[in-house]
Amino acid sequence: MSDQNPVFIPGPTNMPDRLRRAMQVQTMDHRSPAFAAAPAPVREGCKRVFGTEAGEIVLFPASGTGGWEAAITNTLSPGDRVLVARYGMFSHRWIDMCQRHGLDVQILDCAWGSGAPAERFAEALQADRGHEIKAVLVTHNETATGVKSDIAAVRAAMDGARHPALLMVDCVSSLASMPFEMDAWGVDVAVSGSQKGFMLATGMAIVAVSTKALAAAETARLPRTFFDFRDMLGAYAKGGFPYTPPLQLIFGLDESLKMLFEEGLEQVYARHARLAEGVRRAVDAWGLKLVAEAPELYSDTVSAIYVPEGKDSNALVNHAFATYGMSFGVGLGEMNGRAFRIGHLGSLTDAMVLSGLATIEMAMADLDYPVRLGSGVIAAQAHFRATARPAMADKAA
Repeated sequence: MSDQNPVFIPGPTNMPDRLRRAMQVQTMDHRSPAFAAAPAPVREGCKRVFGTEAGEIVLFPASGTGGWEAAITNTLSPGDRVLVARYGMFSHRWIDMCQRHGLDVQILDCAWGSGAPAERFAEALQADRGHEIKAVLVTHNETATGVKSDIAAVRAAMDGARHPALLMVDCVSSLASMPFEMDAWGVDVAVSGSQKGFMLATGMAIVAVSTKALAAAETARLPRTFFDFRDMLGAYAKGGFPYTPPLQLIFGLDESLKMLFEEGLEQVYARHARLAEGVRRAVDAWGLKLVAEAPELYSDTVSAIYVPEGKDSNALVNHAFATYGMSFGVGLGEMNGRAFRIGHLGSLTDAMVLSGLATIEMAMADLDYPVRLGSGVIAAQAHFRATARPAMADKAA
């Protein structure tokens, strides 16, 4: 029965039965009129979640990493300079991808636990008088450290420097869970995936592209075939797909969007913020510390938590799984062995979060952590009780 336990990793997330049923569709001819109408409402719904009216949505059979590759290969040429801050494992991986593609990567190294340094971006862009920097790449929600960055502040730095670079944002672990405003923040390419806030299986990169980025695609010279924006958009215009589409995921995404809109995006964001605060209060009651350096950086989708000196976070996560059948996130990169992660995004309720907090408390007690059994659960319960809304409120609305 342990496969019924919720997972508390920051993705893939728990998959509602409603979405699993939506993906249980028979094979369809993707070149038939029956399929032609399927992608359009999905792409339109995604625009609402990304916060864009002018942007185009492109759906690739890939994970978020494929979306990263699509972002750079469609808009850049060999040797182009990109500006990136490294403050966690996923910003580091995007840097690595850019280097492998022969781009000139200007790196701003930051402490893990900090966010995107808008002031340092401003300095670098102001110093680039010849506009050699062609793109600024930012990770909105750094999953390795539980840090949310201020994308609007990065855009303000770019505008203040009057710099024409593209702004590309990884919002894989934030989209559909925390507010994202592509148009308002002046984002040119935003990359997400099916397996986190959308509560689906891994396998679809969901990319939003501005008109400015589409114009850059006309002259960009990095090779791309599978990830070509022009091929995808051309096929959509004809009611098709340039190759075999991830049919089941497209139908699942259609149902996921219906669920998000039924709850209401503002309520979705409020639920994530509320659950995240419950987890943070539990962490404080345990006497432990978040990796995120300041409250304004706290992510509403994942909390990375330092373990006490002399403890191994990987041993804690492994023990929780082996003994209680529940999954938590291991420490990545510089956090390996030093921190574990509690994912609190997607399909989650108060009761589900409390089960995770109770389970990791038991695991910590088993391994002689200086944690009083029940302390974190009580702290989260107090927050949830004080902020509760009727469980049926959304359905009645």
